[in-house]
Amino acid sequence: QVQLVESGGGLVQAGGSLRLSCVASRRDFTYNTMAWYRQAPGKQRELVASISWGGGSNYVDSVKGRFTISRDNAKNTVYLQMNSLKPEDTAVYHCNTVPSVPSWGQGTQVTVSS
Repeated sequence: QVQLVESGGGLVQAGGSLRLSCVASRRDFTYNTMAWYRQAPGKQRELVASISWGGGSNYVDSVKGRFTISRDNAKNTVYLQMNSLKPEDTAVYHCNTVPSVPSWGQGTQVTVSS
């Protein structure tokens, strides 16, 4: 069973930046396409950004040009650089594979104040 540990969230003003990190306990888990998901209160979880083993990435339209996903395969780590944050980015952010598997970590809270 894999463990995913997300970190890097916090409280930031609109326009600010945060960098999220996700470490997987098993290297073979990260051979998959990895993604960052987020869930805001009262809303369904949505896939925000994904990155393949080779580095190809995709983003939901609402974060294009502001967020950048990257990975360090040697460290079993996936990152999400978030710039120009908006209040609507407020959510709990999780990492997982695409498609996701039932190995959700605790997530990391991102709160953007206006």
